[in-house]
Amino acid sequence: MANILVIAAHADDEALGCGGTLAKHASNGDRIRLLFMTDGEGARGNNVADAPRRKSACEAAAEIMGAEPPVFFDFADNAMDSVPRIEVVRAIEAELKQFTPEIVYTHHAHDLNIDHSITHEAAMTALRPQPHAPRPTILAFEVMSSTEWRAPSVASAFIPNWHVDISAFLETKKAALSAYRDEMRPWPHSRSIAALEHLARWRGSCMGMEAAEAFSLIRKIG
Repeated sequence: MANILVIAAHADDEALGCGGTLAKHASNGDRIRLLFMTDGEGARGNNVADAPRRKSACEAAAEIMGAEPPVFFDFADNAMDSVPRIEVVRAIEAELKQFTPEIVYTHHAHDLNIDHSITHEAAMTALRPQPHAPRPTILAFEVMSSTEWRAPSVASAFIPNWHVDISAFLETKKAALSAYRDEMRPWPHSRSIAALEHLARWRGSCMGMEAAEAFSLIRKIG
């Protein structure tokens, strides 16, 4: 049994980016912990009161994917750049003292959403490979409506070099996304369930599979 840690900015990022992979981990008996930096509602004006609804949706999605009940921090939604970076790093480090992962999934460094990129940087800082510190494999996932919306450049492109076959878990991923029904959008929005299925089919076809999730391998120590 392996310890799997997801460090994400908002509830729904985990289902969008690696929901099928998490379900596959769960089927193998792995232990999955989810960390969310924000409540995902602070940037929505008068909808801050919807945070409990989003938390309930996240808990339902976690159960569908086979993860433990999620852990929420309270950093400002879509304003994490207003918080001293060390506070974010220390929050993650405190969790790492309680849970030592073999694999960590987090955001692509250059997502358009500022919370995503800051979460990535904080995760990498908390997971810096010091002597006697945990040195897990680190994989970055793509989040539709953020990763692909970044201005194109070689330096910021998401270039997958790690693929997970989720052919047997695509329906589980779709069920987890359905738990976030208020966050999903109608086709042809890239954050629609139809678009996410097309993406999984495309990523899979690139590797000769029915469906896959793609990642950028950041660090693996052999």
